[in-house]
Order: sequence, then structure tokens, then C-alpha cells
Amino acid sequence: MASAASAALLSYLSLSFPLLPHYSPRGTQPHAAAAAASAEKAASLSPLGFRCLRAAAASLAAMAGQERRTIDLEEGWAFMQKGITKLKNILEGKPEPQFSSEDYMMLYTTIYNMCTQKPPHDYSQQLYDKYRESFEEYITSMVLPSLRDKHDEFMLRELVKRWSNHKIMVRWLSRFFFYLDRYFISRRSLTPLEQVGLTCFRDLIYQEIKGQVKGAVIALIDKEREGEQIDRALLKNVLGIFVEIGLGSMECYENDFEDFLLKDTTDYYSLKAQSWILEDSCPDYMIKAEECLKKEKERVGHYLHISSEQKLLEKVQNELLAQYATPLLEKEHSGCFALLRDDKEEDLSRMYRLFSKITRGLEPIANMFKTHVTNEGTALVKQAEDSASNKKPEKKDMVGMQEQVFVWKIIELHDKYVAYVTECFQGHTLFHKALKEAFEVFCNKGVSGSSSAELLATFCDNILKKGCSEKLSDEAIEDALEKVKCVEVFKEFYQTRTKHRKLTWIYSLGTCNINAKFEAKTIELIVTTYQAALLLLFNGSDRLSYSEIVTQLNLSDDDVVRLLHSLSCAKYKILNKEPANRSISPNDVFEFNSKFTDRMRRIKIPLPPVDEKKKVVEDVDKDRRYAIDASIVRIMKSRKVMGHQQLVAECVEQLSRMFKPDFKAIKKRIEDLITRDYLEREKDNANVYRYLA
Repeated sequence: MASAASAALLSYLSLSFPLLPHYSPRGTQPHAAAAAASAEKAASLSPLGFRCLRAAAASLAAMAGQERRTIDLEEGWAFMQKGITKLKNILEGKPEPQFSSEDYMMLYTTIYNMCTQKPPHDYSQQLYDKYRESFEEYITSMVLPSLRDKHDEFMLRELVKRWSNHKIMVRWLSRFFFYLDRYFISRRSLTPLEQVGLTCFRDLIYQEIKGQVKGAVIALIDKEREGEQIDRALLKNVLGIFVEIGLGSMECYENDFEDFLLKDTTDYYSLKAQSWILEDSCPDYMIKAEECLKKEKERVGHYLHISSEQKLLEKVQNELLAQYATPLLEKEHSGCFALLRDDKEEDLSRMYRLFSKITRGLEPIANMFKTHVTNEGTALVKQAEDSASNKKPEKKDMVGMQEQVFVWKIIELHDKYVAYVTECFQGHTLFHKALKEAFEVFCNKGVSGSSSAELLATFCDNILKKGCSEKLSDEAIEDALEKVKCVEVFKEFYQTRTKHRKLTWIYSLGTCNINAKFEAKTIELIVTTYQAALLLLFNGSDRLSYSEIVTQLNLSDDDVVRLLHSLSCAKYKILNKEPANRSISPNDVFEFNSKFTDRMRRIKIPLPPVDEKKKVVEDVDKDRRYAIDASIVRIMKSRKVMGHQQLVAECVEQLSRMFKPDFKAIKKRIEDLITRDYLEREKDNANVYRYLA
């Protein structure tokens, strides 16, 4: 019956553990690599598989009807040592028949029996200790001598091999001793078997050779930096040991390798920078720096841990760029000024890419950019001044033409460097600011007695009236006006003339003439600025929802409702809406009414009168009330007592620089200040006020 049970068990094992290798007949000598591969496969059995194995072994004993005899420690361990020695021989590539299913079962069952015997024959603690001793003996007798005999790259290859074998051995022995791990260790809260095995490697091997390994790896990295070919796969495997040996922590990798790599990187690129800054032009230096950064990033992808990338790149950037920023950017014939002067856009783009990664690295470049643009603009102003002063007084038209040429050159200069900001400097705010400040410097200088603002305003006027003495298309005129930015010019001009007044633009009060192409004919629509903006949305879309219109116009709901009502619900239905009623709701959808027609070729589409003009007037009145209050309080605070007529006259005099105050408004503000206990009337004379606060 026992033999039948054995056969059944072995049959079960062959079905349940397909990863068990099919071993060669006794006497064969498999290659060491094949033996290690077979061992690794067998070691990959799941805990569930071993529980099944344990249950099968127990069933076999029960079916055999035999009583379990007590196994002594010496006897049991002698049997286990045979299995462990066999495993070591397989890993060393020595001639050794590989494990059969019966061998596997007996090794596991021996540990199981020795751990489940009644005290004092429960040898769980002793087996736990001997598990560790097995690794220590193997490492001391076999592994360390093989590593001590080798150096440099050969030592690294041996280390990778030994680490791989060690992990296989840990997995095998952990499975042999699985019952110990699952019950004894968990109950005593001891270190798990797998961790014990890995810790033995760390304490006995890693701690001894980590310095040599680190040095050999960094030497290979420096060789690669110099252009030599190296075995990247080897380095990846070696550095993987630094990571794995930390058992979930990066401490070993960082302290025992990364810190030294970063120090070596600093020293390496410091020497390179010292040489390149003397030998190379600024563009050539930047090409080398960019290539070095690219190679270091690739290096991380090939074999370094991803956590090293940012630290490594920062070291390279610091040594090649931050430390030499000033001499590099200020190189006389090839620095930033030379690149701007010679329009080296590709090199300027590279300069931006490199220095944008450094803290405050763009500031000196932006300052140089500002200085360069200022110098070019100032040269244009001086050129225009010289041309104007050299013309005879009677040739006023010629002088005017020179001023027009000056404005065109300013526009071209602005276009050129706006493109630099957008393309070379990727629209960075520092360069937008530098460009703006540079133009402010020379645009505030006068030419022929006229300020730049006046010249630009005259230029706009000439474009609108004469096309600047040229036959310009509508598109060209619009483009020229856009470049000059009339609103900004007028605002600047207005503020120079009236410093005490506030300029507010009421865009809804503007008007536009739009040519609308309907199926029947083209009709010119006279609409407000906001109505025009809404209609232009339908150039890009046939249908728009209410919410889409609100989002694109960025106006309040009240404004949008008024606009849509005027265009879809009033007399002229330029837009069709769904549903077709006379009210506007957030769920409505609108489309251009291509079938619209009218007997007139030009129609004005009215907008329901509002509030906007009224609102502006109210805001102005509110601001003026505060100004009147402040003026009255200032006057009364200094005079203490004052008659009504005298107070009103002095208040008007103070405020006349800002606006012409209304006498009734002043009287209302005086009454309000009395109710708020700022002033009081004299008891004997109601026309005399006394200051209280």
C-alpha cells in the first residue's frame, strides 16, 4: 500500500509542480548555467505548492500505517547537509545529479518532522541557527575567495554571478525550511528566512568589497564619458545589487555609490569646463554642454537608478553652466551680445534651454537682451534726429516722411524681437518684460520736438487717411495699426497731458461695420463692438451654444443676453435660435441665418439702451463724492471754523485740477458730513461750520 501511495504522490507531484525540472540520468554532468537555471525554476514553487507537498507527505506516512520515529538533531542535520551540499555543488557547476521529486519531498519532510516533534526534540531554534550558518560557511569558504582573486571588471562579473547564485540558494533553502518560516518564525517574530539569507551576503561580502565595486564602476563610467565602449548590462546588474541589498531602502545605493558618483561627476566636469571655457567659443561650449547633459540623462536610462537623474544633471549644470555663466555669456566675440548682434537664433535658443534649468540663470541673459534692444532702438532715434536736423526747414513734407520711416523701423524692430521672445526664449515672462522696458527707454525720447507717442499717433492717422502715401490693402492697414497698438499709444499720450484724470475704455460703446455674406446678397451691418465680436464667432463655427458664447466672449450673462436678443429676437434676425421664442435662456443654441435678407444694403442693428453708460456715470459720481469729502475735511481741519460760501469756493478751487464740481453736490456732501459728525453748524449762525473730528 505504501508503494502505491508513493507512486500516487509522485504522480501528484509531477502534475502539481510542472516547474520541477526533468533531470538527466545519473552520471551526466550538466553545464553550470543550466544547473543554476533548473535550480531557479525549482525554487519558484509557491507556498501553496509546498503546503500541498507537506500534506501529501503526511498522507503518505498515514497510508503507510507507520508511526513517526524521533529524529535526533545530528541525524536530521546530517541529512539536510547532504541536500545543502548538493545545492552548493550545482551552483558551483560541479558534477552532481540534480534534485528529484523524492529528494525534494524528503528534505522538506525532514525539516517538518524535526520542527513538530515533542519537546525536547523540537529543534526549530537550532535549525533556524543552522540555516544562517549554512550561508556563512558557504560564503566564507567559496564566495569570498573567488571574489578576492579578481579585480576591476573581472571582479564585477564575478560579483554579479555570485549574487545571482546567492539569491537562488536563498530561495531553495527558504523552501526546504518553509515550515520553519511559516510557523516558528512568525510566532517568535524573528527575521524571515529570506531576509536572513540576504543579510548574510550584505554583512560578509557587500561590506568587504563595496569600496572596490564602487571604484570599479565609477572608473568604467569615466571611460564611457571619454568615448570608450563599456558593458552597460554589467553595470546595470552591479548597481542593481546596491539597490537590492538595501532590502527596500535606497540607503546602500545612495551612501555607498551615488554620493561618490556625484563627487566624481563634479570633479570630472570641473576639469572639462576649465579647459573648454578657454578654448571654445560660446556656441561651441554650449553644444558640448548640451551634449554632456544628454549623455548623462541617457546614462541614467541605461544603468543608473532613476532617482539619480536630477541630482546628476544638477551637478553637470552647476559645473558647466552656473560656475562659468558670466565669462561664457560675456565672451567678447561670441557671447550673448554677439549672438544677438549676428541674429544667431539657434544658438540663442540653445542658450535659453541650458540656462533655464539653472536657478536665476535667465536673468543675466534677459538683462543683456534688454540692453541690446535698447541700444538698437536708441540708435534708430539718433538716426531719425540726425536726419531731421540735416533737412532744410522748408522741406516739411520730407521731414514728415523721415518720421514715418522712423516709425516703420521701430515697428520692424519690435516685430523682430517679439519673434525672438516667442521662438528663442519660449515666451518667458522675463524676456517679455525686458522687451517692454527696452522700448519704454527709447520710445520716451523725442524726435524733432515730437514725442514717440505723438509720432505713433500721427503715423496711425496717416495710415487711416492716406495709407501712408501707399496703396495699402485693408489687411495691411489693419496689420500696421495692430502693430502700433493705438489704444496703448493713446493711453500713454493721454496720461502725459492729463495726469489727474482717469482714462476708462467703454468697449460696448464702439461701433463696427461688418460685411455679412448671406445667400441672397452681402449686407453691411452696423453693429456695436460687442455685437461684432459675437458675430465673428460664427466664422469658425456654424452652431454655438449659449455657454460656448459666454465662455468665448468672457462677458457677463446680462451683456450676452442683450447681445443675443438684439441679433436673434429683434427686427433683424441675423442669428437663428433654438427654441424659436423671444427669450434667451442658458439652454439655447444659435446658428448663423444664411437666408436673412433685407431691401437695404446697409442696416444698423440697435442694441437695447443700457445701463453701461449709466453705470460709468454712477461710478464717476461715486469717485467724485469721495474726492469732495476729502477736500472739505482737509479744508476744515486746517481752518477749524469757516463760512459756507468761503468753504464752497475753496473746495471748488482745490478740485478744479481734477474736475469741475457741482455746487449742489458740494452742499449735499457738507450735509452728509454733518450727519456723520465731521462738522457742525454754529448755533448762532447756520451758515458757519465748525470742524469736530
